[in-house]
Formats: sequence, C-alpha cells, structure tokens
Amino acid sequence: MFAEQTWLARIIWMALLAVAGWALLQWRLELAFVALATLVVSLMPVVVARWTEIHVPPSFIAAVVLFVGGTLFLGEVFDFYERFWWWDVAMHGGSAVGFGLIGFVLVFMMFQGDRFAAPPLPMAFLAFCFAVTIGTAWEIFEFAMDQAFGLNMQKSGLRDTMGDLIVDVIGAVTGAAVGYAYLRGQARGGLAAIIDEFVERNPKYFRRLRKK
Repeated sequence: MFAEQTWLARIIWMALLAVAGWALLQWRLELAFVALATLVVSLMPVVVARWTEIHVPPSFIAAVVLFVGGTLFLGEVFDFYERFWWWDVAMHGGSAVGFGLIGFVLVFMMFQGDRFAAPPLPMAFLAFCFAVTIGTAWEIFEFAMDQAFGLNMQKSGLRDTMGDLIVDVIGAVTGAAVGYAYLRGQARGGLAAIIDEFVERNPKYFRRLRKK
C-alpha cells in the first residue's frame, strides 16, 4: 500500500511523524495535534483506495499529500497564508482542479469507460458539482477547527471563505473542462494523462472503454 507511493509522499509522512514526536516531547500539544491531523488526513486517500480496491496513481496521492501538508501544516504552523499572498489561491485552485478530475473519473466509472454512452456535458457538470462540494466541505472543516480548537484557519472570516470558494469554482471548471475534452477526444497529455493513468490502473471498472 505504501511501498508504491512516491518518495516525496513518504518523506512528507515521515517528516510529519517526526515533528509530531518532537512536539510531544517538548509538550507543544498544538503543534503535535496539527502534525498528527495533517498526517491522518493525508493518509486517508491511501486507506480509502485500498478499502475500495481502487488503484489511485501515486502521483495523485503525492498531490493530495502536498495539498494537505501545505494547507494544514505549512499554512497554519509556519503561517504561509500570511507570508505569501498567493499560497491560499494555489492550494484551493490546485485542489479544486484535482477534485474536478476525481469527480469526472468517478462518474466515468459508472459508464464502465464507454465514451459513446457517457454524455460529455452532464458528466462535466457532475464533476464540477463534486469539486465544489468538496471545497465547501473544506470551508466547513476550517470553521469547525477554528471554533473547536481556537485556530485561525478562516483568517479574515467571510472574505477569506468567499475568496476560497471563488477559487474553488474556477479550479472545478478547469478540472471538469479537462474531463469534457477527454470524452470528446480532444485532450491528450497534461491533466488528461492523469485520467488515462487511472483508467489503465483500474481496467475492471472501464471494461467498455473504446478508443476514438
């Protein structure tokens, strides 16, 4: 499960575990909590993928680990959101594109990879909705963390939340557009290569796949 993951993901996991251990020894409980929470959240895609018997590309797992580490750990512990104005935009935009692709792949699985049966526009819309829903759930998570543990994940409150959601929508449109172009046979390489890699790793879910 972990052996096939990229060296980058494994290094981040080990670093988070080391930081959590050091923080506990120093009795810095808030730092230990953030490090452990980041570790647990970043490992969830691996655990869920194994439970559902879906082979997720290691590059995508690495991207998820980078996002969670960048958001929870670097963003909160090292205050990257305040130090770099573009950090929040990069985190939310990148994750929204990724979730747009995930949403597309999940719906595509329902059609078992049949490009001719899968309607491009409705599928792109569902992928968009999936990505925006995840982005909204993350904003709820930030609010809950601030209220429960006295953190400041929402920064400027409503302005920060609305800015994040706007960026999420833009990223979701991008991810959904890649899925739409993929079904139309107009996308190869780049982000579309992630879809191809997922399909190749999970042939049992795409039995009706036919190349255009």
